[in-house]
Amino acid sequence: MKKHILPAIKLTIILIVFFAVIYPFTIWTIAQAAPNNGKGEIITFQGKTYYKNIGQSFTDDHYFWSRPSAVNYNAAGSSGSNKGPSNPSYLAEVEARIDTFLVHNPEITKREIPVDLITASGSGLDPHFSIQAAQVQVKRIAKIRNISTVALVALIEDHTERPLFGIFGPAKINVLKLNIALDQLAAK
Repeated sequence: MKKHILPAIKLTIILIVFFAVIYPFTIWTIAQAAPNNGKGEIITFQGKTYYKNIGQSFTDDHYFWSRPSAVNYNAAGSSGSNKGPSNPSYLAEVEARIDTFLVHNPEITKREIPVDLITASGSGLDPHFSIQAAQVQVKRIAKIRNISTVALVALIEDHTERPLFGIFGPAKINVLKLNIALDQLAAK
């Protein structure tokens, strides 16, 4: 047993030095070469600062609504809800989201609502939604902002992020960037 203790202690010390000092320092050094020194992409609009890669809450009728968040868009507490699809309280929560969406978008049916507008992402902070999630909101926004649906569809197309190499992942839209562009379009 004595001949195994010394190698175990040496291995523990080596791993502590590697994972607690060398690895974090290496990642920090690489992050310094990234834009904004690895602190995330920041967008400043009308005097307010936003992180591009963290979901924002948009629930006003004159904006594209964002994906719901299980953590109320708090980046310090990123997580899902841990409620399964058969959990009665979760089903009631989703049903309430559907009802709210239909009240604000009476020209669509329950079947037309994309799942990403009524369910939170795994992190609760997803800044993106699907193209369909934007398209089902066009009529409401066009009516409220008095902007043509053609202009809104073009705006959606301009802000669609295509899959990597055309095959990896779905096409998606960053809700924050889309809503900022919507404000800029409305200001013209």
